[in-house]
Amino acid sequence: MAVLEKLLRSKVVIWILLVLPGLWPLWPIFIRPNPSVGADPLKYILHHFGFTACVLLATVLTFTPLRVLWPKWGIAQALNRHRRLVGVVSFAYAMLHLTAHLVYETGLDWSQLGHVFEVATTKPFQLVGLIAFTILLVLTVTSPNAAIKALGGKRWKLLHRLVYVAAALSAYHQAAARKVFPMQVVWIFGPLLLLEIARIIRERKPKPVARKAAGNAEA
Repeated sequence: MAVLEKLLRSKVVIWILLVLPGLWPLWPIFIRPNPSVGADPLKYILHHFGFTACVLLATVLTFTPLRVLWPKWGIAQALNRHRRLVGVVSFAYAMLHLTAHLVYETGLDWSQLGHVFEVATTKPFQLVGLIAFTILLVLTVTSPNAAIKALGGKRWKLLHRLVYVAAALSAYHQAAARKVFPMQVVWIFGPLLLLEIARIIRERKPKPVARKAAGNAEA
C-alpha cells in the first residue's frame, strides 16, 4: 500500500496513467486491426475520447469524497494532490472528442461548421454536450493559481462547483447519444453518486464532543 501511495504521489506516474487512454485507440486501428473498428475508425475514436473524458471527470470528482470519508488514508491524500491536473486532462479529452465530432460531421470542410452547430441546437444530447464542454472550458481557464487570486477563494470555489453540473450533463449526453441506454453510464457515474451521498451524510453528521471538553464542562 505504501508503494502504491508513493507511485500515486508522482506526477510522472499520473501523466502516464492520463496519456495511455489517449493512445489506446491506436491499438485496434493500427497495431492489431479490428474489422468492426476499421469500418469507421473516426467514429470509434470520437466515442473513445468522449468515454475517456467522462471517466476522468467522474474519477477526479471522487477524490474529495474519498478524502472526506477516509481523511487518514494515504492514497486519498495522494490522489487529491492531482485534482486540477486530472480535471484539465479531462477537458483535453473532451476537446478531442468535440474535434473528432466536427471532423466526422464536416469531413474537414470547415465551411460546414456553422451548419453543424445549428444542427446541434436541435438535438438535445448534442446541445447538452456543448454546454458541458463550455463549463469545462471555463473551469480549465480559471484553474491556475493566478485565477484563484483574481477571483478570490470563495468565488473561485463557487464557480468550480459547476463541475458537478458538467458531470450531470455529461452523463445525460452519454446516455442520450444512443438509442439503448448504455450501462457504462451507470458504471462510470454510479460510484461517484454513492460516494457523494456518503460524503454529504458524513459532513452533516454531528461531530462528537471531546471527552476532555465534556469533563471540564461537568467540573
